[in-house]
Amino acid sequence: MEYLIAGVDEAGRGPLAGDVFAAAVILSPDHSIEGLMDSKKLSEKKREELFELIYARALAVSVGRASVEEIDRINILQASMLAMKRAVESLKIVPHLVMIDGNRSPELSCKTKTIIRGDQTEPAISAASIVAKVMRDREMQQLDLQFPQYGFAQHKGYGTKMHLDALQKHGPSVIHRRSFAPVTELL
Repeated sequence: MEYLIAGVDEAGRGPLAGDVFAAAVILSPDHSIEGLMDSKKLSEKKREELFELIYARALAVSVGRASVEEIDRINILQASMLAMKRAVESLKIVPHLVMIDGNRSPELSCKTKTIIRGDQTEPAISAASIVAKVMRDREMQQLDLQFPQYGFAQHKGYGTKMHLDALQKHGPSVIHRRSFAPVTELL
């Protein structure tokens, strides 16, 4: 049996609203995907195209998340680790090695390796970066329908001027992270 490597990355550590997402991807050695790179360096259109290819060609793809309540309770770093752990544990195939973007690893039952800027150098981590970002962006677009006054479809919950102005005007919603300074100040 071949040596299976899962790439793991998260999306949504910085925003003031919404859950933090993580993805785990085991790429197929038989079906390469051209153009994989850090999701932040891709246009939304290109991310969506690659997202479809990843789901079509990867051996396994899984998404985990940690809620706003969990973020506020255990902090964003621990919530990111929890989302990553959930993503890895939900994979339908158990990898031999899990490569994680960054310098910290969640506690997992398999071997792990952290790689700073791994989303720029490791295709499996790049794929995970794309999946996590697309899933989170789609959720923020859905939340924009529930909370149109904040403009989540445009800024995805990040602390842009538009978002901060809306927070000032409307106060925090139930999906705002109360432990984040700009939100805390309004409570």
